[in-house]
Amino acid sequence: MEKNTRNIAPMKLELLLAVVHNNKAAYFSSLIQSHKANLQLTVPAKGTTHLILDYLGLTERPKTLIASVVRSDQAGGLIELLDDTFRKGPDYKGIAFTVPLTSVIGTLTYGFLSNDKRTVKEDA
Repeated sequence: MEKNTRNIAPMKLELLLAVVHNNKAAYFSSLIQSHKANLQLTVPAKGTTHLILDYLGLTERPKTLIASVVRSDQAGGLIELLDDTFRKGPDYKGIAFTVPLTSVIGTLTYGFLSNDKRTVKEDA
């Protein structure tokens, strides 16, 4: 029997972008995942001060960009949590913001990104 997924009211999604120190990337990734983020991408990045530091001959700490898809109902609380965590000390400094996603194609894709178990097809 095929599961009907057509009557699921969509929860809006947002793309969360966070730039953090490399040594805390796994910590922040885990923190974000705890807020129902099924998809995360981490890539090496540079902070906003790298040009000035290069000019002065100073080195900058390596950064990581974490891109995650989060539900809109989780995004506000997650940004507040990240903001509080960024204030813990120098190792926890970072920046985070969200951008609304206006379109997601496909019920199964939407279900995965929104962490909505009702859209997952069950094996026969």
